[in-house]
Amino acid sequence: MHESSGAWLLLAAVACALAGMGWLALSLPAHVQQAWGRNAPAGLLRLHRALGAAAVALALVLCLGADHASIAVLVWAMTLSGAALAVAFALAWRPCWLRALAPWMRGRVR
Repeated sequence: MHESSGAWLLLAAVACALAGMGWLALSLPAHVQQAWGRNAPAGLLRLHRALGAAAVALALVLCLGADHASIAVLVWAMTLSGAALAVAFALAWRPCWLRALAPWMRGRVR
């Protein structure tokens, strides 16, 4: 595998980790309240939880595709930590930024 393709896989893994952590945050009513100022239906919270889990798992698969398993798991764990920190900072500073992860909620938040 070329180094550039490994870099693209890692970049995609970072994007998946960020989206996954953001969706996992949006699966909690308190964070939906922060982002939209209103409550969301339980079905949408479950959808966000499923999307978040799938994106985090995809990030692992992408890391495994970019490097050997021994280092890929470490890179994945560090990527998840960084993504969680970024989402936490977004929730503390600009929670409305998380709205970009769920444009389908625009009309469904009550």
